[in-house]
Amino acid sequence: MTEILVLYYSRYGATAELARHIATGVEKAGAAARVRTVAPVTTNLGEDAQPVPDQGPPYASTRDLEETDGLILGSPTRFGNMAAPLKYFLDGTSGLWASGTLVDRPFAVFTSTASMHGGQETTLLSMALPLIHQGMLWVGVPYSVPELTSTSSGGTPYGPSHVAGPDSQREITREERRIAEALGERVGRLAGRLAQGPGT
Repeated sequence: MTEILVLYYSRYGATAELARHIATGVEKAGAAARVRTVAPVTTNLGEDAQPVPDQGPPYASTRDLEETDGLILGSPTRFGNMAAPLKYFLDGTSGLWASGTLVDRPFAVFTSTASMHGGQETTLLSMALPLIHQGMLWVGVPYSVPELTSTSSGGTPYGPSHVAGPDSQREITREERRIAEALGERVGRLAGRLAQGPGT
């Protein structure tokens, strides 16, 4: 069975909730969603690493990338960029780059912000760059998804997004949810075709 890694970092829960809707879309396509997160990082030298939490998805390893057929990567925005924990994880994948392990596998990206113009599109672009260097194939959201033109909150052709509000309490809208599920379905479907090889 085709399996997609849904990998994210979430500080207040909005990105994690968006990841759940994306995983639902992956499963609607008949693929399996392997949901993982990454450990927080600290700027305090000498501080102990955070223990693996008792609840929620496990922390990702590079093996998760090796064993799955595609990747959907999510992060909250940090000054128009991905969060440091995800960047730290991606910086540790040079072995996969050297071996070409991820070449021709599909990837997609998603994000959440506190404000409407909080750098969603630049964050999505920043997450895509290292994956393009890995030789992966970027899957966006086509305008055939009608919610992409009707949304008044999050949602971009580069990838799903959510506007969480300044207190991170704003619920995911119907349009944001549908865009997220549509992307999950698309990645699951395309990964299955790519895994089967030419002519499928």
